Amino acid sequence: MSSDKPYRPNVGIALFNADGRVLIGHRIKDDGPEIVLPGLEWQMPQGGIDAGEDPRQAVMRELWEETGAVNADYLGETDWMTYEFPAYDGPTSHRLAKFRGQRQKWFALRFTGRDEEIDPLTPRNGQPAEFDRWRWERLDRVAGLVVPFRRDVYRAVATRFAEFAG
Repeated sequence: MSSDKPYRPNVGIALFNADGRVLIGHRIKDDGPEIVLPGLEWQMPQGGIDAGEDPRQAVMRELWEETGAVNADYLGETDWMTYEFPAYDGPTSHRLAKFRGQRQKWFALRFTGRDEEIDPLTPRNGQPAEFDRWRWERLDRVAGLVVPFRRDVYRAVATRFAEFAG
């Protein structure tokens, strides 16, 4: 990627259940430079921060948009982290093509709702569904389920939020 491109402001969500496992979603398809590789389609929810939006507001909006969940309590957050997108040769008009990668702040949240609340297939706020299914997973296993360009960030998130994992 061209180093003169900016990073996209983004929030990541480690949503912990009562057993200390995190919610992961199975990505439906590639999204421009955000590729999906066979066997590495899982990830925790994440999404862009709108202009002027506070990251704590963005994390709750993204949680709802991507999962339908609204019942969650704040546990903690990371400092800002970055990752680079892999080389992208698709259309320059793609909404992510103008970015070199993501600049993320990750939030740990405790899910206080019921599993039936989680519905990643229903589009919300005009956003298409990103996941076709979900599950609870051990935090220390998630880095092995994501695409390689995200793994360092996921390892750092696992270290930072280990105290919330069961």
